[in-house]
Amino acid sequence: MASPLLITALAASLILPGPVETGTARDVVAVAGDCSDAAAQVVAQTGGELLSAQPKGDTCVVTVLVPGKGNARPRKVTVRVPM
Repeated sequence: MASPLLITALAASLILPGPVETGTARDVVAVAGDCSDAAAQVVAQTGGELLSAQPKGDTCVVTVLVPGKGNARPRKVTVRVPM
């Protein structure tokens, strides 16, 4: 059986408001090399399922799992797309 103190603490945590934004600037980190467009392009071209997309220098290395034809097993395809 839960203690009354534990139940009270849980109830209080549900009632209290969450963090309040005070209008201060948030910390934003700029990422050099977003591969989301390249990944979407490769997935659309291959009809596969995205496994990973990683920036490498001035290219994006996109790996997709392409379904096999008929009873063939799916195959992993890695494509390098310039950024």
